[in-house]
Amino acid sequence: MDAEQQAQAVRGLCAVMVTYHPSAAIVGNLPKVLAQVEGLVVIDNGSTDDEIMALRSSQQKLGFHLIQNKENLGIAEALNQGVRWAKSAGYSWVLLLDQDSHLTDHFVGSMLATWEIHPQRERIASIHPSYVDPDTGTRQKMRRARDGGPVVSLTSGALIPVWVFDKVGLFSSNYFIDYVDHEYCFRIRAAGYLIADSTTAVLLHSAGHPQGSSIWGFEFRPTHHNAIRRYYISRNRVAVYRTYFAVFPSWIARSMYDDLRETIKCFLGEEDRGRKARNFLRGTWDGLTGRMGKREFGSGLN
Repeated sequence: MDAEQQAQAVRGLCAVMVTYHPSAAIVGNLPKVLAQVEGLVVIDNGSTDDEIMALRSSQQKLGFHLIQNKENLGIAEALNQGVRWAKSAGYSWVLLLDQDSHLTDHFVGSMLATWEIHPQRERIASIHPSYVDPDTGTRQKMRRARDGGPVVSLTSGALIPVWVFDKVGLFSSNYFIDYVDHEYCFRIRAAGYLIADSTTAVLLHSAGHPQGSSIWGFEFRPTHHNAIRRYYISRNRVAVYRTYFAVFPSWIARSMYDDLRETIKCFLGEEDRGRKARNFLRGTWDGLTGRMGKREFGSGLN
């Protein structure tokens, strides 16, 4: 891709970022995002008045579009709001970002170059970067399909041409949070499209709040998601299993194995295991019975 082509592609690219109680550091990261894209839409999911004021102040200085939700609508619906806005504004690409993910230098150029050189770029529905933990420098491992691309990948850092949403649909708002990315990747593949990734585009991203633990000399890093997230993780995993096992039995079986290991790490190395165990069981049951959407948490759940 030459400089002119890259400039044209970037001019058609809008970053979509969802915020939820953003810190000053997160707000301060917005100019770094805007430096690599033409447009930015920030969707805030029910933050406090002070946090919204900080976003509004940044909006006035930087000129991005801000969508304010009075309550937390979930990551899936917030992403859908951003995608709809980007499409209505005439953008041809969206770059999806979590609020705590950080672009490295030349990130967008490397992602677009991956698309440009791919032999089947007309079939690519999503391009993903290499994910590196900012604390440990560890690069996330991915299971790969026969076509060479990742089977599934994270939403944050995904570069998606907007035509994909007309062919595959928007994100499933019933998932609310967690496994939104896995469900969408399986849906992309079920529709016959490809997922690609870049070895040179690096996104600094950490899943949860991983901390090192050791039991009987065995070292591992559980994610330390809170008890509410543990509910959505367990529920939405089961929902993905139920939806896609018949389509991708071997991939889902491998995902189940990986998820079992992650759950064991949680119960071995994390605090608040009692509430997390209750939410794990409730989430598993709701996933089996098809109870989806946002869940209200009483004292027995949260």
